[in-house]
Amino acid sequence: MVTDKLKIKMIAFWKKIIKDIIKSYIVEEVKTPIVPHSNFLWLFDNGHGGIINGEYQTKGKRSPIWPDGEQLFEGEFNRAIVKRLIKMCEEEGIRYVNLVPEDKDIPLKERVERANKEYAKDKTCVYVSIHANAGGGSGYEVFSSPGLTKSDNIAKVFHDEFKREFDGVRMRGVKEAKFYVLRCTKMPAVLTENFFMDTYTPDFLYLYSQVGRDRIAKAHFEAIKYIEKNKIT
Repeated sequence: MVTDKLKIKMIAFWKKIIKDIIKSYIVEEVKTPIVPHSNFLWLFDNGHGGIINGEYQTKGKRSPIWPDGEQLFEGEFNRAIVKRLIKMCEEEGIRYVNLVPEDKDIPLKERVERANKEYAKDKTCVYVSIHANAGGGSGYEVFSSPGLTKSDNIAKVFHDEFKREFDGVRMRGVKEAKFYVLRCTKMPAVLTENFFMDTYTPDFLYLYSQVGRDRIAKAHFEAIKYIEKNKIT
């Protein structure tokens, strides 16, 4: 005679057998790895230092402390944008290098050397240095090195994508400057100045808020995708 205790054991046994049989027929979803297929190797340079143990690594390069206690540290903002760009590039299979993964402030000379080493291995490099602006102005601007260069067309695409994303916000244009990172890099190079951290509305709010940072990163990435698609250099 089968006892109740034995019945419970037999039911549990057959449940496990049935579960294993069903599991053997289930085909697990196979995630196809994204294979990089981009035309360019994007070199991201998050200008200035980050924050280590609560201490900002760069003198200056910060917003005022506003009445509500908020303050922006430029190097932290720059890294937040690059992190977003890295994520988007990985999702789309676009090749990139984070030139400054550290939080300490890396000198300009070393940043340029790192970029030029990448260029020595891959002539498809495009350099993008990301910053927040200061000086009491307002709006977005992007820089390339002086003279007619391959960087000019790239800079224009970045400017146009920001104008599209931030419709109605002041666009300060494509400008030329003798910045060290633009003069001394061997590949096409641009430097984006993403709004003014010492102007509260709307600039600081774009730079400080997560929504604003998402939009700034999106504008950068839309420019990257357009350049990739149209092979602009």
